[in-house]
Amino acid sequence: MIWTWLLFLIPPLLLGFWAQAKVKGAFNKYSQVPAASGYTGADAARRILSMAGIRDVEVVQTNDFLGDHYDPTNKRLVLSSKVYGSPTVAALGIAAHEAGHAIQHAKHYAPLHWRMSVVPMTQFASTILPFVILGGFFIPALGLMAIKVAVLCYIVLAVFQVITLPVEFDATKRAKIILSESGMIQSDEAAGVNKVLDSAGLTYVAAFVATLSTLAYYLFILMGSRD
Repeated sequence: MIWTWLLFLIPPLLLGFWAQAKVKGAFNKYSQVPAASGYTGADAARRILSMAGIRDVEVVQTNDFLGDHYDPTNKRLVLSSKVYGSPTVAALGIAAHEAGHAIQHAKHYAPLHWRMSVVPMTQFASTILPFVILGGFFIPALGLMAIKVAVLCYIVLAVFQVITLPVEFDATKRAKIILSESGMIQSDEAAGVNKVLDSAGLTYVAAFVATLSTLAYYLFILMGSRD
């Protein structure tokens, strides 16, 4: 059983560590490269929103490291401190990516709305999953039932993550185009933006692979129990 667990779970874990190292490395490198335009992340986000005719999205700051995100419920574009006030290539790339999500929202981009619709179910699955796994481990009588519930939870998480992939990739594509066409980055700075955003995209791929692998592990156990 331990070898089965290692086969299903260790490779995705290593992929996740590699993806995180890539994004941190790219961010750390290009957060030291000033943007010739002099725009900070907050400046870039506000300009992109203005260019898109979006007036009802607030750009705010958070102290969470790489906690940058777009909140469609409250229409808030949240930028970490190292992005919000920094006039660097990395900051512009990340700010433009998050502004891309706001544009998706304004333009009713279908995958974004699909993701929003499954958020409550995803949050519920994420909340109960640790209790299900612990319950199955400490209470043998719940073993088979716990595995079935875990499978359902991981299916929900996998659906959420597979919808997330086109949402993130589309926001990155929009960010690259907008930054170049608006003149906020120079041609020689585009490579840095690409590395920051592409490495960030790998983290979503790694998360999806990890969820699929864990789902496959529990399905393997479930099929084995039926045999």
